[in-house]
Amino acid sequence: MAEDGDEALLLAAGQGDRDAFGALVGRHLGRAVAIAGRMLGSRADAEEVAQEAFLRVWQKAPAWQADGTAKFSTWLHRVLVNLCIDRKRRRPMVPIDAIEEPADEAADGFDRVAQQERQGRIARALAELPDRQRAAVVLSYYEGLSNGAVAEALDISVGAVESLLVRARRGLASALADLRTS
Repeated sequence: MAEDGDEALLLAAGQGDRDAFGALVGRHLGRAVAIAGRMLGSRADAEEVAQEAFLRVWQKAPAWQADGTAKFSTWLHRVLVNLCIDRKRRRPMVPIDAIEEPADEAADGFDRVAQQERQGRIARALAELPDRQRAAVVLSYYEGLSNGAVAEALDISVGAVESLLVRARRGLASALADLRTS
């Protein structure tokens, strides 16, 4: 097979002849890696590009037209150059060790426990308020209702809602005074 021309080997490879394809690769692999290496500046990238180029040769071999107008080596060089250009356009690969560890935005265990304790204390302090004050706080602060909507829901005046909220805030502030300092 060494005496066969590239086009004859390519035609045979197109018909599934693995030996012909192997001979074609043997003839052109060194030069393909050299071309890609000069374009990319990396032996590893050059080998990958050459491998991709010969994969394309194998895939396109059945469609090769041996009409003498195109040389195999010219086509292979064009494929290599295009693959190298595509590789250069991609974002460069960064070694995994060079990638900074992402910051964990979630609260750590101590913060979550402290937050749960605070929420529990607030819930207990809220439970200790008189029913109407608790209802005013829940509807106003937790549900986001306006004082007018709270007044309507509790069937009282807006002034009475404001009074309930003032007394509720005082009661909560007294029950939770030590939380402000921590």
